[in-house]
Amino acid sequence: MLIGFYWGGWVTGNTALKMAKQGATDAVVTALAPVCVDKFQHATNAPDNLTELNKIALIWDRSAFVEKGGWATMPGTTSPDAAVARACAEMLGKLITLKL
Repeated sequence: MLIGFYWGGWVTGNTALKMAKQGATDAVVTALAPVCVDKFQHATNAPDNLTELNKIALIWDRSAFVEKGGWATMPGTTSPDAAVARACAEMLGKLITLKL
């Protein structure tokens, strides 16, 4: 049995459940991050926001900026999602790099 768990990739039911939940969360973030980017880009002051975001060096500070701006608050919710904000900030960072 030790070989099965160590080399065979076997997991307990609890571990499998955690892995499934994490996979579902990752899929939701992957689906919602582009929505956040779109909301950011279509804001009335998007160029100014992008300039401001570009001034922020640390990813968690960029995530906080996205959260405060409301772009990571999805329709039907009342508060921003931190994981979506982080993924959104990363995507926006890549857009900034492409534009330079």
